[in-house]
Amino acid sequence: MTKPNGKKAPTRGAKSTESNGKSASVKHIRTNVNKRSPVVKTEPEGKKAEVSGSESDVPIRERLGATSNGKRVTRSNGQTKEATIKKEEASDFEDQQTRRKTKKKILLPDSEEDSDSDVPIAKRITKGTKSSNSLSSKGKQQKDSSSSSSKQTIPVKKEPVVDGKKAKRKRTDSDSEGDDSTKTTQNKTIKTEPDKDVEMKDAELENESVKKLGKTNGKKLAVKEELSDSESDVPLGKRGNKGKKSAPSKRTTRANTANVQVKQENKTPKANDAKAKRKRNESDSEFDDKKRPAKSAAKNAVKKASPQKKKKKEDPAEKVMSEKKKGKQKVAKEESDEEEDEEYRWWEVENAKGDGTVKWNTLEHNGVYFPPEYVPHNVKMKYNGKDVHLEPEAEEVATFYAAALNTEHVENPTFNENFFRDFKMVLAKSNKNPPIEDFTKCDFTPILEHLEREKERKKAMSKEEKQKLKEEKLQLEEKYGFCYLDGRKQKVGNFRIEPPSLFRGRGKHPKTGSLKLRVQPEQVTINIGKEAKVPEPPAGHSWNKVIHDNTVTWLATWKENVNENIKYVFLAANSTLKGQSDYKKFEKARELKDIVSKIRQDYNGDMNNKITAVRQRATAMYFIDRLALRAGNEKKEGEEADTVGCCSLRFEHIKLEQPNIVHFDFLGKDSIRYQNTVTVEAQVFKNLKVFQKHKESDKDQLFDRVNTQELNKHLSSYMEGLTAKVFRTYNASYTFQEQLKNTPVDGSVNEKILAYNRANREVAILCNHQRTVSKTFDNQMNRIEDKIRALKYQKMRLKKTMLTLDPKLKKKRPELDEPESDLGEEWCEEYEKHLEEKEKERLRKKFEKENEKRKSENKKPLPVSELNEQLKEAEEKTKQLAKERKTGKMEVKKSQTVEKVEAQIEKVDERIKATNLTKVEKEENKTTALGTSKINYIDPRISAAWCYKHDVPIDKIFNKSLRDKFKWAMEVDKDWKF
Repeated sequence: MTKPNGKKAPTRGAKSTESNGKSASVKHIRTNVNKRSPVVKTEPEGKKAEVSGSESDVPIRERLGATSNGKRVTRSNGQTKEATIKKEEASDFEDQQTRRKTKKKILLPDSEEDSDSDVPIAKRITKGTKSSNSLSSKGKQQKDSSSSSSKQTIPVKKEPVVDGKKAKRKRTDSDSEGDDSTKTTQNKTIKTEPDKDVEMKDAELENESVKKLGKTNGKKLAVKEELSDSESDVPLGKRGNKGKKSAPSKRTTRANTANVQVKQENKTPKANDAKAKRKRNESDSEFDDKKRPAKSAAKNAVKKASPQKKKKKEDPAEKVMSEKKKGKQKVAKEESDEEEDEEYRWWEVENAKGDGTVKWNTLEHNGVYFPPEYVPHNVKMKYNGKDVHLEPEAEEVATFYAAALNTEHVENPTFNENFFRDFKMVLAKSNKNPPIEDFTKCDFTPILEHLEREKERKKAMSKEEKQKLKEEKLQLEEKYGFCYLDGRKQKVGNFRIEPPSLFRGRGKHPKTGSLKLRVQPEQVTINIGKEAKVPEPPAGHSWNKVIHDNTVTWLATWKENVNENIKYVFLAANSTLKGQSDYKKFEKARELKDIVSKIRQDYNGDMNNKITAVRQRATAMYFIDRLALRAGNEKKEGEEADTVGCCSLRFEHIKLEQPNIVHFDFLGKDSIRYQNTVTVEAQVFKNLKVFQKHKESDKDQLFDRVNTQELNKHLSSYMEGLTAKVFRTYNASYTFQEQLKNTPVDGSVNEKILAYNRANREVAILCNHQRTVSKTFDNQMNRIEDKIRALKYQKMRLKKTMLTLDPKLKKKRPELDEPESDLGEEWCEEYEKHLEEKEKERLRKKFEKENEKRKSENKKPLPVSELNEQLKEAEEKTKQLAKERKTGKMEVKKSQTVEKVEAQIEKVDERIKATNLTKVEKEENKTTALGTSKINYIDPRISAAWCYKHDVPIDKIFNKSLRDKFKWAMEVDKDWKF
């Protein structure tokens, strides 16, 4: 509202008014005025500290602006009180945060010692705002603070007065448009004489009001995040995630009124003129997503607010220390805790789902790690029965083959041929290498024996040696295993350059056994931010190229020599970019759900199209949709394994059987055999017969007029980004969700997990995710059987104990006297002997450990006779078990009762049931790989919602790495649907 003369009317309830064209002076600042320098004097510690500025006399509750029907209530001119932060008001302030519409910013010192003493008052009040009249710049540093025992002289920044009008703050970048209509509070400026200082005692600075509220017309103060000078020399991996912010959780209950954004600022003065760093406080409140500015770097993403408990009454200084003790604002906080606190919840930030071409704005990393150079072991191989000396490069290749001697690869003729071809090429590089022409005369076993000795030596390493190796590995991961993407610390996936080796390949790969050469830095291209420091290549080397492409997500790339494939270094599976990629993939599959009926209608209509190419495309789409077949791509003959997909099927891969049955038999991805017999639509069967009429041989293409590129182009006409692969993801997720409907509502957790895995198996079968039966499968099943028998043995003894406690139960409950199944006399004797040996081994280890401890303490060791006595007791215990089993009368402890023993029997029954379910599940899944479909094809939100609905712990479904990978999926509720 403005007056007729054009001046802005003062806010109702303001403490100062404009008069005679001059700016309103700020009252209620306690000062002793002399002619040379105004000094703000403080009262002794323990008294109420007064807040400078126009709000000094306004109670906290009224300064914060208690709301009534959503409108801000301001005070009248006549009301003035001393500002105090009372113990009750601290909790009241927290309760008001969820009711206020006006966004406030709280400036909080990091500790009692770290106050605002080094910051000019004007800056403290207007921190974060941008003004054309501001004399401060980004490059300026704060002045060193003087000693804590002396007074500090703080220059007060002048606020320019223009045309007698009150100086006002300008809107910051973070201010949202349209807020002016709802804000009435005006900012006040401190008017001071030029070149005058305000002195403050340290005691007041430490005990001064913790929360200073600068009025900002209801707009957020933009906090500029600065990196301290001292941090510039810290390695990437050790730098904390300073300044990162996280969006509020979707599962957090929001208040009906507008949420309040409360930010806290910590200042840590540095001894070497370092800039003050700001850290975000855990207690920051959430605010409406609609009002959140969407920046490319997502720096304004706010951390999820956790409900705060009512705090004990404490004064402001104690409150700072209390929060410090809780670890919310510790400067020296552990990095792992800091990463967790500063977690970036990208899935809750507007426009942060990875849309568009720009993937990042800033990228900083330390490059890639190259494997160490080969160290010769000088162990000679034999050729024609004689030792031969090899040069280091040839010795390394020979060692690669020796390491494979105990594997099935050396039984593959292709593997041996490719290896020997490349081995001879390496031998020819040096005249010092012996002439080796016949592979059958080569004997690599001496090198294999050396490798096995090295393996045993590493196993026998001391604890200290193993710890040293572990620390070296951690240091390596700390340097190369992390990068900074848009200022946030992200884990790098595969930062190690692949070492030289013999190529294995998947399935029956024609190049298996070929030599993978050592990758040199001259082959590697680095992708990094323009402003970031380019990592140094190894000494004496240089990078192939250094680029700054923010439309791709890889950090480094090179080409390997065997298949000439491009290799990349990407971020880890739990990184922001990978999470965004997964999110988009499953969202695209969900979008297909809305148009899949239209697509099916169209390809069914094209089944009898007069154009053969259209009819072939329709038939191929039918198989991709109904059978979840991969689309398939053309491959160079002899370059890759002969694997096919739908579009690359040949006539030899199908057999037709009347009336409309199709038999499929071909090698799919990774040379996994696909065998399936399906009943198809009559028109589909008719089309296949028509296609066969024109074949010249079984090697001809079934769909000779359709390829994957044309098929995907056709699919994209229905929806942008739709490909044949999306059908596979859609069908997997849809099938899984439908199968989960078979979950027993009243079943146990183990029964529900069995239903979950059965649904998962249906998807794995649909996607042909098979595996060969493990060589150790039989042993694993035998161990499960033994575990079940051991539990039944415990149950048998408990039942006999009940009968010993109360013999009358034999007539009342005859089942207690019935023998347990699968518990023969011979097995029981073996099991009791096993228990004896297990107990003896435990006693021996305990005895040795105790004597080692005594030796270190210079005490007399325990005599061996004591151990022998304990071992004899174990033997007597076995005899006692056999006696009790035969007589049926047990030794009963005084504490045992019938009720307690019966409760133990119930627990054993539950364990038997759970172990039997494990046995069934293992048998059912012995040839099916559940992991691939769970990780890559099933929307993880289906699993999360299922867990919430059926009260199944999420860690029973997803391990730690998958929970980290799918954090974005854990925010759904129990009723979420794919």
